[in-house]
Amino acid sequence: MGGTVWGWGYQGVPTVLHPPPRAQGLERTEHEGFGGGNTAWEEEKLAKYQHSETRLLEVLESVCAPSDFSCHQLLERSEEHVEQWWFHEQQQHPDFFQWLCMDTLALCCPPGTYGPDCRPCAGGPRQPCSGNGRCDGDGTRRGTGLCICSPGYGGPFCADCGDGYYEASRNKSHLVCAECYRACGRCTGPEDSSCLRCKRGWVLHEHRCIDIDECGTEMAHCRANQFCVNTEGSYECRDCSMACIGCMGAGPARCKKCNKGYWRDGAKCLDVDECTSAEEPVCTGAQEVCENTEGSYRCVCARGHVRRDGQCVEDKPPEKGFFDDVTEDEVVVLQQMFFGVMICALATLAAKGDMVFTAIFIGAVAAMAGYWLSDRSDRVLDGFMKGR
Repeated sequence: MGGTVWGWGYQGVPTVLHPPPRAQGLERTEHEGFGGGNTAWEEEKLAKYQHSETRLLEVLESVCAPSDFSCHQLLERSEEHVEQWWFHEQQQHPDFFQWLCMDTLALCCPPGTYGPDCRPCAGGPRQPCSGNGRCDGDGTRRGTGLCICSPGYGGPFCADCGDGYYEASRNKSHLVCAECYRACGRCTGPEDSSCLRCKRGWVLHEHRCIDIDECGTEMAHCRANQFCVNTEGSYECRDCSMACIGCMGAGPARCKKCNKGYWRDGAKCLDVDECTSAEEPVCTGAQEVCENTEGSYRCVCARGHVRRDGQCVEDKPPEKGFFDDVTEDEVVVLQQMFFGVMICALATLAAKGDMVFTAIFIGAVAAMAGYWLSDRSDRVLDGFMKGR
């Protein structure tokens, strides 16, 4: 369908894609036929393969990649136009892209032009932006036509070197810009002695850029309880030690004033051990002991104790109930006892309170209870002694 491949761009605007993402279907099917073996008969009865619907379907199969949803969506929207060009306009308008996107849908412009009227991009349509950038809206009916320069290039037509770059070479049609020394904003070469202007944080001295010490010149702005560290072209603010209230550098030896919970020993702020230095115990709760921390202390429970409901109590396992140690075998015995009791009760009721059956019922219950309790007598007695 011509030598240009196109896709669905920003907000439904087709854009020119270079190079084509997939092989051209027309070129692939140019020398093929219907595949039946008798080409002469096929062309006589079925018309020419070159302009057949069969070939059109084969061409469309290779237009979009399987995962390219936008491309498939575009083909679906343009199906009627595609068939119109294939069967009726192909001979008169061989460039499918121009016929559909530019002339029929009026969504595209020739390369190097932009906007509703397809005006030339900055720098001209033959080499927009001097070849060192891209034209905003290039090939579409949108955009501003202004240049968006590649890194290292600047100017309205990207025909100059940008900040931090210099002209390494130039001719009538081509410009190469190379990067300056890292501190230079403008330069004549790559050396540190080729600077014409410095970047922020540096000062020019005899064509060299010297780092400004913001910390020493009071140009830095750090928050309270921070100190300044100079870096190349800038500075950093870092937190003071927790021992300090204000500081001149890192560590407890650079404090302007010691924080609460610290005391000054020469130039250094040291932690106060509240647990040993206090005249009176600082932890007064039962079974509480003092534990020193950095800049403070905390009250914890003595060894062998845990805190429950705000009180330190002895850490011992909870007492077990009467049935806590029942084994699986004993559960089976209890189930048998239950069913036995139920049977005896039903038998007693059936005998309408006959004393013989009542005696049998009581004896059966006592026998089963004695059997079960025989292996648990020690625990039963212990339970009764403790009032459980």
